[in-house]
Amino acid sequence: MDIEDWQTLLFVPGHRNDRFEKAARSGAHAIIIDLEDAVPAIEKVQARSNLGAIPRSANVVVRINSAGTEWHADDASAVAETRPDAVMLPKAYSTQELSVLHEKLGGSVPIIALMETAEGFENARQLSRSGAICRWAFGSVDFAADLTCSHEPEALSAARQELVLASRLGGLPAPIDGVTLDVVDHEALTRDAAHAKALGFSGKLCIHPSQIPVVETVFAPNDEEIAWAQKILAAGDGVSKVGTTMVDRPVRKRAADILARAGHRQS
Repeated sequence: MDIEDWQTLLFVPGHRNDRFEKAARSGAHAIIIDLEDAVPAIEKVQARSNLGAIPRSANVVVRINSAGTEWHADDASAVAETRPDAVMLPKAYSTQELSVLHEKLGGSVPIIALMETAEGFENARQLSRSGAICRWAFGSVDFAADLTCSHEPEALSAARQELVLASRLGGLPAPIDGVTLDVVDHEALTRDAAHAKALGFSGKLCIHPSQIPVVETVFAPNDEEIAWAQKILAAGDGVSKVGTTMVDRPVRKRAADILARAGHRQS
């Protein structure tokens, strides 16, 4: 599965290598070995050394510490050696930092950039066009903290919409949404994922294995969407009418996208 198709990405603390294999069996499209926020400062070196034990039975992303921290350079060197499927850069905000990391990784380890600050928001379109990143993810908790705003959908809609637009302008896949902090309230998780999907996101970061099937269900086209798309494409080319819907090229494109995501193939 290509990075652009990942819908569920599960965080695992880098200093807890006893959880790596369990995470790899969770069903997530990728696991994120976290060297940053989930790891206490005293455990940073140990977490980095644990990269030698990352499972190869799953797609693996390593979230390194952000540029400017005392751990960033060593994290980047460790990732260059272990060569996971991707590296995640927190608090991405400048083309310079991305260029340096891209070069240090030999240009061969894809970079997922986290938009977590006002500076990242301001520069998102420029960074999308830099050629250094493969996909955006939204660090919604850090972004809300940076702006001192609520971590609620309505407070963060503008940031989410900008990230979707920046991705499109840069020719990048649709971005990955941030986490839902409540790991028990799956109704809230469903609402959050549905909101992100409606805005144009195509995946979500997860912090507990139980969130994975919920997120996958939301982002996968449902039976109603698939049936609608099949009717639209069956109507043929040109302008036509399906039920009460006027159909032209953009509507057919949306229908084709739905069927592609559902794994259907046109004959």
